[in-house]
Amino acid sequence: NEIEILNTEIQKANSIIGIKKVFVESFPDNRFDSVDLLDIIKVISRIKDEINPDIIFTHYENDLNIDHQITYKAVITATRPMENESVKEIYSFEVLSSTEWKYPLSFSPDVFFDISDTIDLKINSMREYASELCEYPHPRSLEGIELNAKYNGLRVGKKYVEAFKSVRVIR
Repeated sequence: NEIEILNTEIQKANSIIGIKKVFVESFPDNRFDSVDLLDIIKVISRIKDEINPDIIFTHYENDLNIDHQITYKAVITATRPMENESVKEIYSFEVLSSTEWKYPLSFSPDVFFDISDTIDLKINSMREYASELCEYPHPRSLEGIELNAKYNGLRVGKKYVEAFKSVRVIR
């Protein structure tokens, strides 16, 4: 039942921000370390081959969550910079209540997207992802999400910003 609720929330949340297709796999939550890395790489490779992206956004490599660490590693492996690789840019993102809690390592973004015109979409999308939300002052609350976007905006002179760490950019 929990999985069904989560999948419904994922679909609704992504629909709000305009994602046309969501790929959901059945790996064990918070236990990617119990799965062969190659199995995760194969799934990412299959999806990558289907949609042929130029850019991939993935988790931060030093995130506290083991699933996020392994996802990052699998993405990097599945997108080796070979001659025919479609992916030219890879960026890491932070996950509130996961990335900032990995002491002493810290997320140091170097790419900033102004989301001032779309912050409401982000907040409304996360509102649909209710099973992952917490009450303020938890970082993964609606208020925490907005405050983080404001904080990142302060860093670059914008109202609301989404911050990323460049991993690989081929121009």
